Amino acid sequence: MTRPDLMVMGGGIFGLSIAWEAARRGARVRLIEVTRVGAGSSGGVVGALAPHVPENWNEKKAFQLDSLLMAEDFWSGVTAASGLPAGYARLGRLQPLDSAEALDRATERGAEAQALWQGRAQWQVVPATGAEWEPHSPTGMLIHDTLSARLHPRMASTALVAAIRAKGGEVMIGDAETSGPVIWATGHAGLLALNEDLGRKVGAGVKGQALLLAHAASDLPQMQVDGLHIVPHADGTVAIGSTSENQWDDPVSVDAHCDTLLARAIAAVPALRGAPVLERWAGIRPRARSRAPMLGAWPGRVGEYVANGGFKIGFGMAPKVAQVMVDLVLDGVDRVPEGFRVEASL
Repeated sequence: MTRPDLMVMGGGIFGLSIAWEAARRGARVRLIEVTRVGAGSSGGVVGALAPHVPENWNEKKAFQLDSLLMAEDFWSGVTAASGLPAGYARLGRLQPLDSAEALDRATERGAEAQALWQGRAQWQVVPATGAEWEPHSPTGMLIHDTLSARLHPRMASTALVAAIRAKGGEVMIGDAETSGPVIWATGHAGLLALNEDLGRKVGAGVKGQALLLAHAASDLPQMQVDGLHIVPHADGTVAIGSTSENQWDDPVSVDAHCDTLLARAIAAVPALRGAPVLERWAGIRPRARSRAPMLGAWPGRVGEYVANGGFKIGFGMAPKVAQVMVDLVLDGVDRVPEGFRVEASL
């Protein structure tokens, strides 16, 4: 390839999605990953693409809604170009309601969702049926939203690499000099570099642990129970996650936290009892100080940009992040929400 139109540093979900979007539009793209694709939190197992609650609407929730609604076309395009599945399916989500107060709030949120979600998805309160694949609910009622989707993180990353290459883009492993416009999508390491360069803390890492079980439920909805995600995948596995740890000794070690996750999952969904544990995973997820993704120009660096901070919502935000960053860097069209700009975390 001659000099690229765009260089992307980082082979996580933001970097790969941006590179794909640029290549899809016909740009010459070179993506550089220092170690391996999905080396950070994007190499995890959970893959829950789930919305925030439909109330107290703000630019972050509106951006997330747009991205979740874009996801089916985005991932079908990746699969068409690569010939590989990404494990995407919009199968919804179930959540238990543990009190009369929670039931009232959920009913109110359903009315909010009718307007805020543009009639393209629903947030409903429905009676539990007693089915095997349902969380226990003290009130006998469940929240069922039809916006939530799932994605297999590793399948999706592999498909993105193949799709980028199919469009003539480069995905390279190792060190490389940057030239031309460059987007830094380097996760936790990138946040530390920003902290040092800007002389203040704009983000940090949060460790997460998760598990992967052998349990076939690929056509069933995901569940969220008291912050715990239970996500069935297309390959006959179920992901359980995740912890949020602000202090750790080893970023990739697993410990008793995983045992706690498993016990909670079985208590919520007894059908998982006895399912073999295939993998225990740990990694560091990048969280911006603003708690929103950090997108836009790197302050003080001409021609350099940042796409980082997709804490817990990176896979769900990726289609819209890719669109906005390519619009900005290649087309000069700035649609970055004010609260997402790097300066918002200063």
